[in-house]
Amino acid sequence: MKLLLDEMYPGVLSERLRIDGDDATSAIELGPGGRSDPDLFAAAVDGGYTLVTENVADFARIAAEHLSAGRHHPAILLALSSCFSRRPAGVAPLVAAIRKVNDKEVADRVIYLEPGAGG
Repeated sequence: MKLLLDEMYPGVLSERLRIDGDDATSAIELGPGGRSDPDLFAAAVDGGYTLVTENVADFARIAAEHLSAGRHHPAILLALSSCFSRRPAGVAPLVAAIRKVNDKEVADRVIYLEPGAGG
């Protein structure tokens, strides 16, 4: 699965995922920062990326509207800030949570990542 990490995540997260063999890009690496949520979602869809974000309210709505219009998206992985820290210590748990869904069929879904052992 190709991953696009929302701007809120530190660059070390995409670096860690790439070191471990994952295809991960941060929103900042794609181009100018400060994109609107609809623009970031469109970039994810156009690039075939599964979007990783903690922005439930906006992206769940955007994904639902997208599907309602008869269009498809790779997926959205939601990493709630109450479960996953953006600090360096939070990288390993988030990577582990992403890996738990890596082999599953995720297209057109919004999935809440779950913390757990591993990393």
